[in-house]
Amino acid sequence: MNKDLIIEKLEIFQEKLLYILPEKFRPFFDTINKDTKNLMLVGSRGTGKTTFLLKNLKEKNALYISADNPIVSTIPLFDLVEAAFLKGYESVFIDEVHFANDWSIHLKGIYDVFPDKNIWVSDSSSIILQKGVSDLSRRFPIIEIPLLSLREFIYLVDGKLYPIIDPFDYDPKIIKKIISEINVLSLYRDYIDHGFRPIFLEDLHMYDNKLLKIVEKSIQSDILFLLPQLRENYLRIINAIIGYLALAKIPRLIINSLCKEFSIGKEKLYQLLNALEAIKVIRIIRHEKDYKLNSVGSKIFLYDPGIYKIFNGDSGNLREAYVAALFSEAGMKVYSSKKEEYGDFVIDEKLIEVGGKNKKIKKADFVLKDDIEIPVKNSIPLWLIGFLY
Repeated sequence: MNKDLIIEKLEIFQEKLLYILPEKFRPFFDTINKDTKNLMLVGSRGTGKTTFLLKNLKEKNALYISADNPIVSTIPLFDLVEAAFLKGYESVFIDEVHFANDWSIHLKGIYDVFPDKNIWVSDSSSIILQKGVSDLSRRFPIIEIPLLSLREFIYLVDGKLYPIIDPFDYDPKIIKKIISEINVLSLYRDYIDHGFRPIFLEDLHMYDNKLLKIVEKSIQSDILFLLPQLRENYLRIINAIIGYLALAKIPRLIINSLCKEFSIGKEKLYQLLNALEAIKVIRIIRHEKDYKLNSVGSKIFLYDPGIYKIFNGDSGNLREAYVAALFSEAGMKVYSSKKEEYGDFVIDEKLIEVGGKNKKIKKADFVLKDDIEIPVKNSIPLWLIGFLY
C-alpha cells in the first residue's frame, strides 16, 4: 500500500480516537515530562498509555501510529515514520511498538536519522520491551504507567484532587479534610470493585468484561513474545493457574502438584510463571534477598486486585493483593515476611500486618485494616495507602 495513503488512513483513525478522549485525565500524567524528546511508556494494558499519547497529539504535531493496526504491518516502520516527517509532522507516537517487525532495529534507525524529531513509543510490558531495548534505554527514558490509585480514582469520579500521602507519616489535618469532604470508605469500595484501571470511564457496566479481555489478550498475545515456542496446552495451564489464584484461600502454588496434574516439567512451569509476571498478569512477592532464578516466591497474587472481585475470591487475598499492588506500583520494594506469625509484608523496612477492622497488630510495626475510616496509633486504614501516588 502507498505510504501517503497509509498516513491518510491513520489520520482519519486518529481523529476518530480524539473524539472519544475522556474529559478528565489521570493526575499521574502530570508527573511525566512532556518536553522529553524521546520517551518510552510501559505498563499494563488499560492503564492509559494510549490516552496519554492522544492527549498530547496536537501540542506535539504528532502522527499516532498503532503498530498492531494491520495496515501498519504492510510497510517497514522506518519508511512509515520517514514519510510522516516528510509530510510535516514534528513527532510520531508509536503505540504497541512490539507488534512492528524488527521494531528495535527500526527505532534505532529513526532515532539516529531524525535527531531533531520527537519519538514517543509505548508498550504493554517493560520486560517485552527490554528484550530489544538494551542499547535503546539510554536514548529513550522509560516511564512506567502504574495501575490507577485511589487518589486518582477519586479525582476522576468526584473531581477532587488530594495531595499524595505517606500512610506511615501523614498530616492529620489532611486526613480530617478528606473524611469531612467525601465518603472515603464508599469510594474505596467502589475503587476495589472497578477502579484499578481507568477503563471504567468508558462503560462502567462492561468493566468486568473489559478487564477479563485485557488479561486474555495479555496471555494470548504478549506472552508469545517471551515464549514463542508456547504450545496450546500451556495456555490451558495458564488459565488454570489464574483460576486457582483467584479462588485460593492461600496465595501460593504447590509446584509439584501442578507439575503432576498437568504433566509439565518444573523448568517449563517456572518459565510460564516468570512470563506471567513479566506481562503483568500475576505479582510474585518474594522474601528479601531471594535471588533464585526458579522461585515462585513466598506469595503469588493476581496483578490486578480487581480480578478477585470478579470471581468472588477470598477477601484476605484481595486485601493483601491490594497492599502489594499499591506499594509496588508506587515504586517501593515489597517483600514477604519470613516470620508470618509476626506480619505479612516487609515494606520500606517496616513489618506490616494486613487484615479486617479487628485485626491484631501481632509483632508488626503497623497493621493495615479494612473498614476503618481514620488511623489510630499504628492502625492504618487500607484506603489511605491508595494515596501513595
